[in-house]
Amino acid sequence: MKRTLTVLAATSALVAGPALAGSLEPAPQEQPVTAPVPQPVNYGPDWTGFYAGGQLGYGNVETSAPGLDGDGAIGGLTFGYDYDLGNWVVGAGMDYDFADISLSPANTLENVYRVKLRSGYKVGDGLIYGTGGYANADVSGAGDDDGYFVGAGYEHLVGENLSVGGEVLYHEFDNFNSTTTDVEATTVQVRGTFRF
Repeated sequence: MKRTLTVLAATSALVAGPALAGSLEPAPQEQPVTAPVPQPVNYGPDWTGFYAGGQLGYGNVETSAPGLDGDGAIGGLTFGYDYDLGNWVVGAGMDYDFADISLSPANTLENVYRVKLRSGYKVGDGLIYGTGGYANADVSGAGDDDGYFVGAGYEHLVGENLSVGGEVLYHEFDNFNSTTTDVEATTVQVRGTFRF
């Protein structure tokens, strides 16, 4: 009888062992849910910094006085500062253009000075922008006068510190130098700038 009880106990242990083994293992732990780590957004090259360069193009001048119009080459220097906001760039700058646009035998547009603000949207390595500000035009035989300009342009980075682009500007000078003559000028220029 002792032997029978020993066999029964051993058999019970063998049968119950695998059945209990599964229930003795700890329940699997749930993994904590973690949010993905945000990756920095790539807005393209950074436009922040100073720039200086040159520009060259064509100017067309029209006035309210009959026969006092002209067109010709215009070009000069540009410099300024841009600040990159991500997708957008804002900036301020100055242009000084030399010209030799004859309006009449006695009047020639000699230079145009501008103080400008601009704001643009980045497209790859390029910048599409609008601009506007103060302008001063000097006409031999008629003096100089203050006015304003508005326009648009595109600038493209062709290297880490070099950009090329184009710009169209419309200028207006009402009652030029306290006369009754209104002056309008449109310029189309290509430009190259070194950025630092």
